[in-house]
Amino acid sequence: MTLPVQLDDIREAAKRIADWAHVTPVHTCATIDRRAGRSLFFKCEQFQKVGAFKFRGACNAVRKLTPEQSIRGVATHSSGNHAQALALAARMRGIVAHVVMPRTSNAVKRRAVEEYGARVILCEPTLAARETTLEDLRKETGAYVVPPYDHPDVIAGQGTAALEFLEQVPRLEAIVAPVGGGGLISGLAIAAKAISPRIKIIAAEPAGADDAFRSKTQGTFVPQTGPKTIADGLLTSMGTLTWPVVRDLVDAVITVSDEEIRSAMRQLWERAKLLVEPSSATALAAVLSEKFEAFGDHHIGIVLSGGNVDLDLLPW
Repeated sequence: MTLPVQLDDIREAAKRIADWAHVTPVHTCATIDRRAGRSLFFKCEQFQKVGAFKFRGACNAVRKLTPEQSIRGVATHSSGNHAQALALAARMRGIVAHVVMPRTSNAVKRRAVEEYGARVILCEPTLAARETTLEDLRKETGAYVVPPYDHPDVIAGQGTAALEFLEQVPRLEAIVAPVGGGGLISGLAIAAKAISPRIKIIAAEPAGADDAFRSKTQGTFVPQTGPKTIADGLLTSMGTLTWPVVRDLVDAVITVSDEEIRSAMRQLWERAKLLVEPSSATALAAVLSEKFEAFGDHHIGIVLSGGNVDLDLLPW
């Protein structure tokens, strides 16, 4: 396969974002380890700037812009975390950001995007509406479009999390992360497999938004249709760049119910004292599920992708 980025691109991205992004910590929890019957290591991307891993990719893309590209600013469509990430990265570089958001977006995330100084344009909550509105915006402003996941610079930025994780916990046998559009899992897979070819990369996905699972099972891309899950960050379909990486480098996709996601989220809050959003908890839910018993690995890395929770709408 032809990868959208190589390990060298990810290493260059790590250097590029080093002055802007955090190196996030790894936490453990003995109680959850006992429940899982394994040693779990949580890569805490909820402590990244904007509260999510998305800042890595957005930051890399914004910092790579030439002066000519940056003059008219940047634009994207996003339900929340990428919107915040691009808004902050643009502000840090001193350029304008235009963000198309569905009118049903998480209120906490929308407020944060506005507070980071971005111009928010609302649209109907469909992928077609998001893409059409973004294209109209691009024609109007001439802004450089930074997609939420299906872009080499974004994928390379997300892959920097794997570089850090494998330095922090070199003995990892598997890394589990949520999959929505696939930018995170693609970056992780490309980096981790290049560094440690025997490591397993496992994607966790809500059963109500299971395009990655269906695509992986059928061996051909199956687009997302009518997703319904509390993990609002995992509603999108994979992209033309990310699907081939999931197909060829991700070892398995495990689906979990919303009830399993709620339970895992609550355990992370109550036992590990880690405030995460439902999309993050999907990864732990997969590890705690019966489906994960087929994997004999003991040292498991779990990427907690973000912590932007609307405290007025907790899932319990």
